[in-house]
Amino acid sequence: MFGEHRYALRTIWTGNRGAGTRGYRDYDRSVKIEVEGKPDLLASSDKPFRGDPARWNPEDLLLAALSECHLLSYLHACVQAGVVVVAYRDEATGVMVEDGRGGGAFREVELRPHVVVADAAMVDAATAAHAQANEWCFIANSVNFPVRHVPTIEVSASASVVSE
Repeated sequence: MFGEHRYALRTIWTGNRGAGTRGYRDYDRSVKIEVEGKPDLLASSDKPFRGDPARWNPEDLLLAALSECHLLSYLHACVQAGVVVVAYRDEATGVMVEDGRGGGAFREVELRPHVVVADAAMVDAATAAHAQANEWCFIANSVNFPVRHVPTIEVSASASVVSE
């Protein structure tokens, strides 16, 4: 599958309290993100920027996109390398720095995937698959800051977990 892929969504500001953006404190940062055929995503700005901490913010979404993209790319790399992954979780973190002029940027993201493989003979290939996954991850290839990986590979306690 080589080609161009297009994505579309609708972002709707839902935070007008009646006065619009008359003043900085006069409006909510509430947003609804709609993608056809998917549940709506309720979002806001981060709490330090007067947002609702119970909603997803752009920084959360960027970190989630990087983490999920690496996971999906990694699973594919493992299939190609003959590695059977039986569990995967990631404890991702990111650092964003404000620039003092109202903006800022992410400085780095660190993914800490914890992977469980079916057999001890797969550990080296499972570790190496992270580099391949990073090369394939569309989102990591789209950002201008480093996305670091600190993986942990564990062998399943039960080979019976694996099934065809």
